[in-house]
Amino acid sequence: MSEEDKSVLGLAPAEHHNNVDLKKGVEEYASSSIHVLKGLDAVRKRPGMYIGSTGILGLHQLVYEIVDNSVDEAMAGYCDQINILIEKGNYVTVEDNGRGIPVEMHPEEHVSSMEVVLSKLHAGGKFDNNAYKVSGGLHGVGSSVVNALSDFFEVNVYRNGQIWTQTYKCGLKQNEVHPVGETDKTGTVVKFHPDLSIMETEDFNFDILCSRFRELAFLNSGVKIVASDARGETPTTREFQFSGGIKDFVRYINTGKHALNDDPIYINVEKDGKENNQKAIVEIAIQYNDRFDEAIFTFVNNINTREGGTHLIGFRSGLTSVINKQLKKYPKLTKKFDEPLSGDDMKEGLTAVISVKIPDPQFEGQTKMKLGNPYVQGVVNSVVQEKLGDYLDEFPAFTELLLEKMIAAARGRIAARKAVENERKKFDGIGLPGKLADCSEKDPALREIFIVEGDSAGGSAKQGRDRKTQAILSLWGKMLNVEKARADKVADNEKLQPVIASIGAGLADSFDVTRVRYHKVIIMADADVDGSHIRTLLLTFFFRYMRPLLEAGYVYFAMPPLFKITVGSGKEYYAYDEPDKTKYLLENGVSEDSSNVKIQRYKGLGEMNPEQLWVTTMNPETRLITKVNLDDAVEADQIFTMLMGEEVEPRKDFIDQNAVYVSNLDI
Repeated sequence: MSEEDKSVLGLAPAEHHNNVDLKKGVEEYASSSIHVLKGLDAVRKRPGMYIGSTGILGLHQLVYEIVDNSVDEAMAGYCDQINILIEKGNYVTVEDNGRGIPVEMHPEEHVSSMEVVLSKLHAGGKFDNNAYKVSGGLHGVGSSVVNALSDFFEVNVYRNGQIWTQTYKCGLKQNEVHPVGETDKTGTVVKFHPDLSIMETEDFNFDILCSRFRELAFLNSGVKIVASDARGETPTTREFQFSGGIKDFVRYINTGKHALNDDPIYINVEKDGKENNQKAIVEIAIQYNDRFDEAIFTFVNNINTREGGTHLIGFRSGLTSVINKQLKKYPKLTKKFDEPLSGDDMKEGLTAVISVKIPDPQFEGQTKMKLGNPYVQGVVNSVVQEKLGDYLDEFPAFTELLLEKMIAAARGRIAARKAVENERKKFDGIGLPGKLADCSEKDPALREIFIVEGDSAGGSAKQGRDRKTQAILSLWGKMLNVEKARADKVADNEKLQPVIASIGAGLADSFDVTRVRYHKVIIMADADVDGSHIRTLLLTFFFRYMRPLLEAGYVYFAMPPLFKITVGSGKEYYAYDEPDKTKYLLENGVSEDSSNVKIQRYKGLGEMNPEQLWVTTMNPETRLITKVNLDDAVEADQIFTMLMGEEVEPRKDFIDQNAVYVSNLDI
């Protein structure tokens, strides 16, 4: 590999350690090498430590940090409306009707408390349990971090009958806190613009932001969140307010699915931890449906803990315990299945939202993806055993139906395990699936696999590929819709077995993303209706049975061209869609019906020879590929349910609403 290639891949050139002058190295690492970052300089120097990244995720985190402060006011009982506005130029304003940031002189810092909150790390009301019993602003860095990473940051506070204001630039104050008028309301208004000398983008995604605002409205019953996007020609406004709280959240997640219990099981308990007497408010909503997938979402103080933590562990252990206790009460069922049910057997059709509120949450890092407080596990476990046990005792008909579903899941789990083991044994000793043309590179980070529709296209891809880094797996025949199948049927499906074996990381709960053999899994299908169907079927499979593959950002769509255009005897041009074709023709001053213009429309990948397929679709230097991002798991779950599930009406409504946006339709 060349040094240039290593640079492109993010690999440092090889270092040589011969004849190192240790004495000189010690002298160079002197006191002058130790730099102390003052004020908010640390944030500007290492922004990823505070907001995760300087890309789109970090950009959105800036908004979340400010909105979370307003939500903390709502949790404290002082705020019931939050307004968010994105204006032209990507200025963001967040307004709440809470108490307003204190403006009085800080007794220790000798400046306005408002300035302390905005310009000092680890400063704020989150450290005073009298001000906030619980909060999402764990480290007290939210406002100050956004301030540090904004080239414009202005705060107006409505408090004590006056309007107070202060403006900053890149974390540096431009004026003192001062009054600018009188008011009879209370609250805080923050307006900021991201600093593009640090942030990679300022283009906020309104849909992604709204998915978070929707979550917050579900988690805080009754609070009204109004989000507006005024950047386009027609401003867009969405309102989120749910009187049913997380029960409404569960119903929303289960849209388009048949629920076994129409009214979600609801638990809301405030309980002390046995060891430290710290209080925890445990709120859980549970609803089972007749499907085979699980949807659990966990939150701590309104923060989405996507990686779970002690509250999720407590829920699962409590659920497993209470279900097995119930099973013993139904002798006719134990005759059908006399083994204890595992936690995996309880996942099929389970939809749950687990929200805990605690005074001193411990997370892994500022991005707060996983809860670590040990006592929460015991609290949630005991709450689930007690309250869910009472519910199941009260509704024996539902309980029996649920237990029968779990027994069927247990049988399917055992069958699926055997199917996967048999498949593994089949390939042990004889290599990988026969349909797979593997590559020679050993590092998964440098390997990519094209999952190709059809033997014809697969043949061209095998001939045109880079054999060192690119593997080809051809699919054939009709693929299984996993949305309507149990795990054992998926594991035993002859069309999916080669995909499972090629990726090499297992299936469902046994899937281990660290064992994935390729860090680019590229779905390459025809640019027509059939190709779209193949892509949707494969995406559904990955989402339901290999979700970490999507979460890691390893799944891509190839973008084959629709047209080959030749003007006269000139160079061939490949257009990827109708607008691309029209643009090229206009740039060359010709029309589609010109006598010296030849346009070929590709009906399938198989029409391209290996060289064309390489140049247009497979060559990393010239191809277009689209990464599949999983920004909103709730929305993704609903879309797959709607597109691939049993309900016809939601699918028809979706087609009616989106038909106007369809291009390249084959009729």
